[in-house]
Amino acid sequence: MTRRDAFWAVFAREVRAASRSWTYGLLALAVTAVVFGAARAGSGPAAGYVPTVVDVLLVVEVLVPAVAVAVGYRAIVDDAERGRLEVFDTYPLPASAYVGGVYAGRAVALLGVLLVPLAALGVHVATTAGPETAVFATHRGVDSPLLFVRFLALTAAFALVALAFAVALSAVAGSRRRAILLALVGLLIVVAGADIGVFGAMTGGVGVDLDTLLALSPSSAYRGLVFETVLYVAFTGRSAFVSVPAAAASLAAWGLGSLLVATLAVAR
Repeated sequence: MTRRDAFWAVFAREVRAASRSWTYGLLALAVTAVVFGAARAGSGPAAGYVPTVVDVLLVVEVLVPAVAVAVGYRAIVDDAERGRLEVFDTYPLPASAYVGGVYAGRAVALLGVLLVPLAALGVHVATTAGPETAVFATHRGVDSPLLFVRFLALTAAFALVALAFAVALSAVAGSRRRAILLALVGLLIVVAGADIGVFGAMTGGVGVDLDTLLALSPSSAYRGLVFETVLYVAFTGRSAFVSVPAAAASLAAWGLGSLLVATLAVAR
């Protein structure tokens, strides 16, 4: 079996399993209820795309890693407990192809759960928002569906990074009980722990520029990219919050590093 064949076999298995599970449907309904509730609470859909992003950003920043952990925390440990990983002893199945297939299959399910409700929210904004609001008239801002598409793309990238982190935790867990504990710890790290570390470094005077330091945490990197490419663009057109290259590199490092850890754990 070639590396490509192994990848597609595992990927197809994950997609079939996701399509037959009602859990993902419930997750999608929960995400829909949360994002629509947050948006309507702030009256964002009646004002435009950017006000809607402002209303849901904090909720999405917490919701994305939570859903990613729910999707990925048992991705590999289930196979380990069922003895499926013993295939490495008898067949030339590359660990990288296995991890890549599991990750890609779960990513399809995760992006469907997250992006379909957010895209539906964008359609709702398109059909309900007024032609002009006082906020944009006062600040000479520009509202556009393109900005909402950018928000969706950044949210997808953040979700893929969080999923890679969850898969890595699943690979090193060894048992379902340990996987649950590591999932909770990992969720705290992604949502708050890394940010706390960044704030501690800021107060400790590490000699790194603030806009670069804020990019080190995956959640703050995501938040900063949304501010830079969606919110600040709409109102000022100037960069002011985080280094975009540093934030993009940080998300890539977190994602690729997590997949490398998962691959090494499976190979071991």
